[in-house]
Amino acid sequence: MHAEIHGHRGARGLWPENTLPGLSHAMELGVHALELDVALTADRRLVLTHDLTVSAVTSADTRPLTAQDPLFPYVGKPINTLTHAQLRMLDVGVRLPRHPDDPFALTQKSMPDTRMPTFGAVLGLVNAYDAATVRLHVELKSDPTRPELTPDPLEFTELVVAELDRHGRLGNAAVLSFDWRIIGHAARLAPETPRFALIEPDTLHWHDDLGDDIPAAARAAGGTALSPEHVMVDETLMSQAAAAGLPVVVWTVNDARTAARLLDLNVAGVVTDYPDRMRALWEERGLPLPRPVSPLKPVGV
Repeated sequence: MHAEIHGHRGARGLWPENTLPGLSHAMELGVHALELDVALTADRRLVLTHDLTVSAVTSADTRPLTAQDPLFPYVGKPINTLTHAQLRMLDVGVRLPRHPDDPFALTQKSMPDTRMPTFGAVLGLVNAYDAATVRLHVELKSDPTRPELTPDPLEFTELVVAELDRHGRLGNAAVLSFDWRIIGHAARLAPETPRFALIEPDTLHWHDDLGDDIPAAARAAGGTALSPEHVMVDETLMSQAAAAGLPVVVWTVNDARTAARLLDLNVAGVVTDYPDRMRALWEERGLPLPRPVSPLKPVGV
């Protein structure tokens, strides 16, 4: 099996993350999989956002939904305290750097007046593109150490699986989470859908009894793939993953030198903010490239 290119939050380095324009751009560039993040609103809607609170970097207030809305401004508020309609008031098309050397602010195209999409809208977009060759890798945002911000993991997983099923995507998707409770629920609810157990040094304490063999623990939790932060990947981890029967998909890799080292370790996929850079490396190495998806035709054409 050849290594794959996965677009991180669409193509975060190029277009606004977790947005319909950004996801469209990644598909038109050509990726094997679109990685995106979902969270649950106060009115039980699935929306695309990386953070459990409204980010001041990726979101800007425009106006309140209603006059004198007590929750306005929305930036900084927990996603699960705001309705979908309130979140739609945010502009998520312009990155606002917290510091002047933010690399994504320098390379990301601004798309003012872009709104936070629902998961259903994304599935509709992918189906409109007829992007059967592109898998959807859906990360369910959940933090077991912050239950006040986190939806019930079973309900959350049920809602995501149901939406994938409604759009005929269970067979061409994967469920991802750092919260391995979700991985276990997905294994029972959608056993044929791949499940990526995400891991990073900062969240190792979320898991009891990991021991010295993280891949074996991920498999026991219901994972069908291990997806570690790239700094964790070495020959030992790769050997353990092979023994557990788990492919390794690394995140987030944006330079060719690091990606080349990981390819030499036989990772199964690279999650990147810059699919264009990875496509150049794949071409240089003679690896099969994902086919770009044809742009949508304007209505009436």
